[in-house]
Amino acid sequence: MYGKYQQFLQNELASIEQAGLFKRERNIASPQSAEITLEDGSKALNFCANNYLGLADNPRLIKAAQDVMATRGYGMSSVRFICGTQDIHKQLEKAISDYFHTEDTILYAACFDANGGVFEPLFTAEDAIISDSLNHASIIDGVRLCKAVRYRYANADMADLERCLQEAQAQRYRIIVTDGVFSMDGNVAPMDKICDLAEKYDALVMVDESHSAGVVGATGHGVAEQYGCYGRIDIHTGTLGKAFGGAVGGFTTGRKEIIDMLRQRSRPYLFSNSIPPMIAAAALETFKILDESNELHDKLQANVDYFREKMVAAGFDIKPTQSAICAVMLYDAPLSQKFAAKIAEEGIFVTGFYYPVVPKGQARIRVQLSAAHEQAHLDKAIAAFIKVGKELGVIK
Repeated sequence: MYGKYQQFLQNELASIEQAGLFKRERNIASPQSAEITLEDGSKALNFCANNYLGLADNPRLIKAAQDVMATRGYGMSSVRFICGTQDIHKQLEKAISDYFHTEDTILYAACFDANGGVFEPLFTAEDAIISDSLNHASIIDGVRLCKAVRYRYANADMADLERCLQEAQAQRYRIIVTDGVFSMDGNVAPMDKICDLAEKYDALVMVDESHSAGVVGATGHGVAEQYGCYGRIDIHTGTLGKAFGGAVGGFTTGRKEIIDMLRQRSRPYLFSNSIPPMIAAAALETFKILDESNELHDKLQANVDYFREKMVAAGFDIKPTQSAICAVMLYDAPLSQKFAAKIAEEGIFVTGFYYPVVPKGQARIRVQLSAAHEQAHLDKAIAAFIKVGKELGVIK
């Protein structure tokens, strides 16, 4: 049987290659930082990691992980309700709750699991899920696992959301689900308006903070801080794998009874090992660092403002952004790959995004800024973009 299926796969892979959509991985042989060492020994400036606060190689996080391995071991070898919970897991859940001003938190192996495990335990075929059209794949997959009626509204379009809410009055309970920051465009969901509509039409609100926590808001505490919505959002999901240290682990935080129900019925929580003690310890140290000072967030915002201003002045088409994501629009998929390859020759590590990651005809280079970047790094990247942009006819 596999011989026939192998031929099918080979044909499909060849089609992907011919369409200029084949994804290739580039291996790094150093810690994640502003400057990285590639497998061949060459150096590059990294502008495509989610290392927003520059904490992925922070010495305090590394030491915290090392110290707790000596006292709590390497892994838990079990799920939480059997024998997979340590005091450090509970301490981390409290720290996350404090950070988001919520009542309780539940940890997952990844935010993909948090989003995959949130809907099915809470909603049935009598209920409705109203989802933004640009929500992350993990939200989409989580919704698919639930029997609730599905509605989809155009990205951050409040008139279309209101239409969905009106139609969803036919269902028992309703929940609006949105990314906080949309990972491909970098725009922020208008949470104040979403909460207003939720209150008008009697709906719950859920937001995925993966790209917004640590980034947006006056002190980086996410969309609730950005829009003054503390207490109005029922569920936040997020990751420890981006701004909060860049490792693994996810969480759902929000109303106490919701978290209690997830502990009883959320399948990724009930059937997956707890995160390792070293991850929990490093994440705890992250929240201590963020509680001590807003220096990293302030530097990130300064870097974003500087990079965007210089790139727009150079003539690049950049999506409006309130986050650390700057989408440099190229529109053509093969061009995005060629651009990424040529700018790599200049020592700049970026990735071209194209269908199916973004819609057809919306290919781009997604630049992600970090507090780890110094102005010299930004200037080198901007100069490389201008050089390659002129060579490929993207700018004049």
